[in-house]
Amino acid sequence: MSWKPGDPREGTEAMVRVDQAGEYGATRIYAGQLAVMGDRTPTARMINGMANQEERHRAFFDSMIAARGVRPTALQPFWNVAGFALGAVTAAIGPNAAMACTAAVETEIDLHYQRQLAELGDGDPELSRAVAEFRDEELEHLDTALAHGAEAAIGYPLLSGLIRLGCRAAIAVSKRI
Repeated sequence: MSWKPGDPREGTEAMVRVDQAGEYGATRIYAGQLAVMGDRTPTARMINGMANQEERHRAFFDSMIAARGVRPTALQPFWNVAGFALGAVTAAIGPNAAMACTAAVETEIDLHYQRQLAELGDGDPELSRAVAEFRDEELEHLDTALAHGAEAAIGYPLLSGLIRLGCRAAIAVSKRI
């Protein structure tokens, strides 16, 4: 599809592309954590519950990409590996680090979704409804992570800062590439 620069669809295309990439990345982070942690601990069961919600979010954006003819990010193979690695490394450090990873990611996703909702206004009700609903669930993940030891992770400020920086970079490049 060839739209003129400044066309509102150009902005929503980038939103759908980056949101699908982000939800895909989240599923890969949780897959990496569960690969290390297994399914035998209370933390792993919490992670599995959050992972199931992320799968539902990803499936929604997958269908939106197909329905709207949006080009997905070309970086998906990279997010596959990077997300899994981030999840595996944080889980290997320990359950608190896994929760710190969730808290950092969800903090950035909350800010990202807030910006999208402000930009969308009433312009795309379907996308706005989904972003608002998913944002609420991401905030639940953040609250869960904080309640279950995220801030007790070794080096939490540094770990959180690095992960948040990585999220901001991933958002920026996935909008375009």
